[in-house]
Amino acid sequence: MRSDWVAATVRAKAMARRRAGAGLCREAAAQSSLDQALEVLSSTSYAADLAGTTDLAAAQDATRRSVLWQLRVLAGWVPVSGARMVHAAGAAFELVNILLLARRLAESADQPAGQLGDQDSAGDLHRSVPLPEYFELGGLATAWPRLSAAGSTAELAELLRTSPWGDPGSPDTMPDTLTAVWLRRLAAAVPQARSWAVAEAALLAARRILVSPATGTSTVPEIPERLGMLLQPLIGGTWSTADDVASFRAALPAAAAPVLDGVEDPTGLWRAEAALQARVEEDAFRLLRSGLPGPDTAVGAVAVLAVDAWRMRAALAAASAGGGSEVLDAVA
Repeated sequence: MRSDWVAATVRAKAMARRRAGAGLCREAAAQSSLDQALEVLSSTSYAADLAGTTDLAAAQDATRRSVLWQLRVLAGWVPVSGARMVHAAGAAFELVNILLLARRLAESADQPAGQLGDQDSAGDLHRSVPLPEYFELGGLATAWPRLSAAGSTAELAELLRTSPWGDPGSPDTMPDTLTAVWLRRLAAAVPQARSWAVAEAALLAARRILVSPATGTSTVPEIPERLGMLLQPLIGGTWSTADDVASFRAALPAAAAPVLDGVEDPTGLWRAEAALQARVEEDAFRLLRSGLPGPDTAVGAVAVLAVDAWRMRAALAAASAGGGSEVLDAVA
């Protein structure tokens, strides 16, 4: 037994028990409005974060903040040997912050002189649809305190190049490039999550290859060299010339190919994404049932909470659209 993990294991299991659960999320999804769905969820551990939200984007963002808070709490309980694992998980939220900052900087640069709106204390422009606030990362931050000081997209790119995130590529490839960096980091720091990272990398590449081409073109899009290099250790590189789902799946390594089971064309990729969430949850519950204290339980708890929040976001979107959710049906 790993005695240094006892407290973290107890805490992790307690955290996982506070999830909303598939049943309650399905009940929320069946409601005919966002307000009704929020009422259904008012007795869950998400209630404090959801309180006061009045639109779908804010409510969905609140679910992510709830998971981040639980992760920060867990970080205070894991032993030193678990720090790398928790920081790798937390990097997902730093990634969101970086992309949000990049968007703010780009939008600010696009505003003609004399047409800038009033600025708040953080220097952000008031918008009719405000962007979310940055995640409070606390001790989980890797490079965010330095990156957050960037005053332009060019400065942000330069700061990223000298950070653990590395070269972000062009603005249009930055989300995929940094996501690939995070997946590599997660796979290296959390062995229990490597198969999930591999599957997510395959879906990222599939979207890039099969969905990105402009309508009416038959040319397979060229994968940026850095993105291809980042994905290669996870899913190889022979998929880069595929022109349909069948050839793409055939080019994937055996560990990655199953993520596309049942997908016949690019319009079905969302089902693969939903199925991956179900698979992660199943694996996570198996980790939670680990007999002895150790990192397996912590990984399982974080993954269970992450999938629970994903399911809740789908439920909130369904209720906001009038009720019912094909996404939740796909993972039933």
